Amino acid sequence: MGTRDEIAALPPESDLTRADSLAREIFSDVANKWALLIIEFLGIRTMRFGELRDAVGGISHKMLTQNLRTLERNGLVTRTVHPTIPPRVDYSLTEAGDALRAVVDGMCDWTQRYLGHIESSRSRYDS
Repeated sequence: MGTRDEIAALPPESDLTRADSLAREIFSDVANKWALLIIEFLGIRTMRFGELRDAVGGISHKMLTQNLRTLERNGLVTRTVHPTIPPRVDYSLTEAGDALRAVVDGMCDWTQRYLGHIESSRSRYDS
């Protein structure tokens, strides 16, 4: 149990509820294979739309557009339009997007570390 000062320092219940709700929304937005791949590739470098589409592979123009808009709305990707003819648009991760990439990389590391354990557990459970 925390001390009285630690408990007093906690945000109000309404803030915790709002943060929980927002977390679920964001996880829903990014917990798909396309968003995770986009985050991974933009973590390597800034890319134009076509470069990103080619890097991700198998993603439709519409699905890439939808995912980029969602990631931009959530402050994970920034879209920079350069005033050239034709216009050049670059996509890159924000600081928050880069931090999320680190979390996703940690999850991938966890999966690799416990792959054998997970597979044997599933095998025992399924038999």
